[in-house]
Amino acid sequence: MECQELVRYLSDFIDHNLDEELMQAAREHLATCQNCHVVLDSTQKTILLYRRRGERESMAPRRHDALFAQLTEALQNKDDQCD
Repeated sequence: MECQELVRYLSDFIDHNLDEELMQAAREHLATCQNCHVVLDSTQKTILLYRRRGERESMAPRRHDALFAQLTEALQNKDDQCD
């Protein structure tokens, strides 16, 4: 699994909504990729903080798309630096 693919499946990974093959591929990638591990950890902490605030509103689709685009760009830049 590549970094971009992990980000695409991150929400489903956190919610345990992937089939076992994808879950295992994500676990293996996370075990070797510090950057993706940081993204996962940050995302989980953000979710936890949001839930603690007691808000039940969903993130606006435009904001969700913008955040996803930022994460994707950051991972692409990281991949470019690793080449």
